[in-house]
Amino acid sequence: MNLPTTRVDAPTAQAEHLLQAAGYSAALVRELTSGDRDRLLSHFLALDEDDRLLRFGQIVPDHVIENYVRMIDFARDTVFGVFDSQLQLVGVGHLAYAPAEGDKRTAEFGVSVLESARGQGIGSKLFERAAIRSRNTHVSTLYVHCLSRNTTMMHIARKAGMKIEYAHGEADAYLTLPPADQSSILAEMLQEQAAVFDYAMKRQARQASKLIESFMPPGIAA
Repeated sequence: MNLPTTRVDAPTAQAEHLLQAAGYSAALVRELTSGDRDRLLSHFLALDEDDRLLRFGQIVPDHVIENYVRMIDFARDTVFGVFDSQLQLVGVGHLAYAPAEGDKRTAEFGVSVLESARGQGIGSKLFERAAIRSRNTHVSTLYVHCLSRNTTMMHIARKAGMKIEYAHGEADAYLTLPPADQSSILAEMLQEQAAVFDYAMKRQARQASKLIESFMPPGIAA
């Protein structure tokens, strides 16, 4: 379902245009914090049964999702999100770190994108951001486990050059990462700054929209 827009979305559209002209994607990925927990819950609860099956490997009821979101440890794991112009969290990537084994460190990546936001490369952008964060936190292997019929995740894995193993309708994909360097650290910093700016512009536009609506007579849309 497409969300309604108003004239005051123009600043957001202009900001996105400027960022794209500077080489950034419209799907800007921002690191989330515990303050985004309610939006995360809304995102996962909006997934239908098939999407929950693809994301979690089984059709999970609402109370399991509520517990999952409540238990996310933002001090240990890293969670990324993509917001639309209404500040709805339309894409989420969860990077969970496994206990280190000597010099080997592994992180597992999971992703979900709302149906209304698909076809925009959001899943790929979330994976790319997770990969660069993994490099910069000394992760040597990025791991994905999903159902083999998860065509979107399989496409992302193949595009990234991941080694994929199939068994019993499931797939395990592995990506060996190079060590961090100045370019990877700078790239992540710039991506986060762009995403924070984008979010601020969207929030400003949304606040302006609400202010305009509060002064309008009932029955007249902005």
